[in-house]
Amino acid sequence: MAHDAGSHSADRRPTGLGQPRTPDGRYFVVRGRLWRLSNPALDPAERERLVQQLMTARRAVRMAKGDPDALRAARSSVDAAKRALGERGLPWWTDGAPDYNRRLVGNTPYADWYETVSAKDAG
Repeated sequence: MAHDAGSHSADRRPTGLGQPRTPDGRYFVVRGRLWRLSNPALDPAERERLVQQLMTARRAVRMAKGDPDALRAARSSVDAAKRALGERGLPWWTDGAPDYNRRLVGNTPYADWYETVSAKDAG
């Protein structure tokens, strides 16, 4: 669905299923970090095509270990699919709100919301 330390493993994370989602539908949270969700305005058929493209690219990353050129190309394909899905690059929303993708939720305006969500999960 991005490079910060550890982001390659983040590419294998689920796309937010079962994870808390921000009330505005822009992010899901994994281990206290915000990850941008796909653009909900994408046509379902186009979204499915892009998800399949992303899965193919992720498989290519796994297969390319030990081949720097193939690995670079595969990672570029992952990035292209994630950008097309709206998970990377310019935000898909148009209200001018800043992008907090990959930020710790506690350092964003979502901190109070996340505390209430975390408290419900703990209780």
